[in-house]
Amino acid sequence: MAPRILLARHGQTEWSLLGRHTGRTDIPLLEEGRRGAKLLGERLHRGAWNGLPGVEVRTSPLVRARETCDLAGFGEGAQDWDALMEWDYGAYEGLTPEQIQGRQPGWLLWRDAVPEGESLAQVAARADEVVEWARSEDRDVLVFAHGHILRSLAARWLGEEVSFGARIRLDPTSLSILGWAYGEPAVERWNDTGHMEWQ
Repeated sequence: MAPRILLARHGQTEWSLLGRHTGRTDIPLLEEGRRGAKLLGERLHRGAWNGLPGVEVRTSPLVRARETCDLAGFGEGAQDWDALMEWDYGAYEGLTPEQIQGRQPGWLLWRDAVPEGESLAQVAARADEVVEWARSEDRDVLVFAHGHILRSLAARWLGEEVSFGARIRLDPTSLSILGWAYGEPAVERWNDTGHMEWQ
């Protein structure tokens, strides 16, 4: 079987709730985020998923991703990986899109990047590193990371430019799967938050 990559976005934080760009600022999960992480873990440990036996797990070292990984029940043996850290937003760290528009009208992250932060090429290089690793495995892999880097990773998996990430929304604590169709890279599941409806 060709390897797939399962993507888990971290749970809700105060800044993600407010729409603030959260790159390298190490912000913990809200209680809602912790609940979502546990529900995601319950989902992946039952039914057809059965805990994903033998899966290799990597996580962004930032606390919101690492805590999501731990609460989902995949922390033991999970390897921290800087390539999975969120986009470095530089001078726009902590700002909302509205605040950034006030400084730079017409701004779009996926086209313009950020001053004093990462370029699209730098983000693409990190995403390519993750794609190369995932495709080199002989089993499925699971990563816990952040919205914009995961959207960038999906774009690169599909052979698209990072800017394609602008077209694919990704919610907190969502599950997505990148795999194959007819021998070509494909999206098997995207932005699935069905587990958040569980009680």
